[in-house]
Amino acid sequence: MTRSGSPLDALQTTLAAEHAAVFVYGALGAQTSQSATPQLFADVTDAYTTHQQRRDALIAIIEDAGGDPVAAQAGYELPEDLSTPAAVTGRALRLEQGAASTYAFLVASTTGRERSWGVDALVDTAVRELRFGGRPETLPGL
Repeated sequence: MTRSGSPLDALQTTLAAEHAAVFVYGALGAQTSQSATPQLFADVTDAYTTHQQRRDALIAIIEDAGGDPVAAQAGYELPEDLSTPAAVTGRALRLEQGAASTYAFLVASTTGRERSWGVDALVDTAVRELRFGGRPETLPGL
């Protein structure tokens, strides 16, 4: 899905990104251990749940706007090696950085309720980046 056009297009682009995030976080969760790396396990689980909730909210927003929500792909590309906590953490950080960029696009492309929702998601994503080793940024996602 390309980044262009209407607020509905921006919502669809964001939904497509959330479908991917849910898939990838599911794979990351399968590579973590609650006993060996409890904080990483908790952070990945929290991110997975948050992205599921965002995906579901976006589906409802798009349907309320009269759109037909984009479907998830059958699969998404995963890194070859997720065998270490560092690899999982690095992939989670890149996911959140990508999400921040997508939410910044959503904020720039919408108004009202959708923009407010996007701002909340962007702020949450920027904070989540810190959990995975990201650095604070003045304008996350840009």
